[in-house]
Amino acid sequence: MKEESVILVNEKDEQLGTMPKMEAHEKALLHRAFSVFVMNGEGEVMLQQRAAHKYHSPLLWTNTCCSHQRVGETNVAAGKRRLMEEMGFSTELKELFSFIYKAPFDNGLTEHELDHVMMGHFNDAPSINPAEVSDWKWMLPKDIKKDMVENPQAYTAWFKIIFEKFYQHMFENDFAQ
Repeated sequence: MKEESVILVNEKDEQLGTMPKMEAHEKALLHRAFSVFVMNGEGEVMLQQRAAHKYHSPLLWTNTCCSHQRVGETNVAAGKRRLMEEMGFSTELKELFSFIYKAPFDNGLTEHELDHVMMGHFNDAPSINPAEVSDWKWMLPKDIKKDMVENPQAYTAWFKIIFEKFYQHMFENDFAQ
């Protein structure tokens, strides 16, 4: 199977080219990515625990799903595609904001991403793909925030960065719990 490529971008999210995903992470080059947060009617966020065999951050908790856009794919279309691939359901997504972050890992790889953060709503149980996801759960944002302080090692590096921005966005829009 051919390795997936990422879209290299500048700080304005203008496409510069593509590169194999591992090479971009080894070289810490800025590339386009997305993060999806799915909430239920109770105001809880669906978290996923990454599969045990993932090449970085195995068995750590993170947002509902995240990945990289493909060439020609909109941010929302990419989010919906990956949500179905990882969590086994589809829902409407709304792009909230984007920002750049850099997160190095112990294995020498670095996430350097212009991340498009999206949100959707869903009230049922997902049908997780065990090749991608080990487990899932619903948590209130305030409980996630508290647990990340008490158990930071249980969460992915990028989720700790992204969640702060997501939480602030929720607070500013008056729907944080």
